[in-house]
Amino acid sequence: MRTRPPVKAEPQPEPRAGTVTAITAQAHDPERVSVFLDGAFAFGLPALAAHDEGLRLGDRIDEPRAAALIARDEAARATSAAVAFLGYRPRSEKEVRDRLRRKGYAPEAIDQAVAKVAGWGYLDDANFARLWVDGRGGSRGRRLLEQELRHKGVERETAREALDEAALDERGAALEAGRKRLRQIGAADPAAARRRLGAYLARRGYGYDTVRWTLEALLGEGDEADPDPGRDAG
Repeated sequence: MRTRPPVKAEPQPEPRAGTVTAITAQAHDPERVSVFLDGAFAFGLPALAAHDEGLRLGDRIDEPRAAALIARDEAARATSAAVAFLGYRPRSEKEVRDRLRRKGYAPEAIDQAVAKVAGWGYLDDANFARLWVDGRGGSRGRRLLEQELRHKGVERETAREALDEAALDERGAALEAGRKRLRQIGAADPAAARRRLGAYLARRGYGYDTVRWTLEALLGEGDEADPDPGRDAG
């Protein structure tokens, strides 16, 4: 399935001074209004923001205020985009920031959007890390889980706290994963099976002690001349 590229943020209009001559509901989104200055479209706003700002026909808008209103609109649209993105599944703060950046929102709008959704409880890296570990802890070792969380932008301490709380049964998970993998690669050549299985478990993020214990549980004790069962990437 082809992934659609994220829809880019609408280009922001240039702020300009003028007199408010019309405030009309937008046809495609009744919760937004279009503000016209001197008879020409100037910028859009959430209807609630226009109400909060007290915009009225005949108001004189100078350029700095126009710029502030345009920035407020961009922050509101970035917030809506962040909420929609979080609606699919939990995300880390870095994922949300990266998404909004790719969509073309300004850094200030991104900062405000992230602060908003975090304040609403929609964005929490500690909770994200716990959910990530709960969902993947049965098929990955601690080392790989921590690497994945760090790649998602979660702070090292936050990732480790989530892993500590999960109390992972690495040996049990590695044993189950090892059994499945061993059925795929076969054991006609015990030495080759040991190397390939060790490499597989190492790639899944299991530590040396867990890999060695799993190999011994499934294949018996190996050749002591080969102390690193995960060294072969094959």
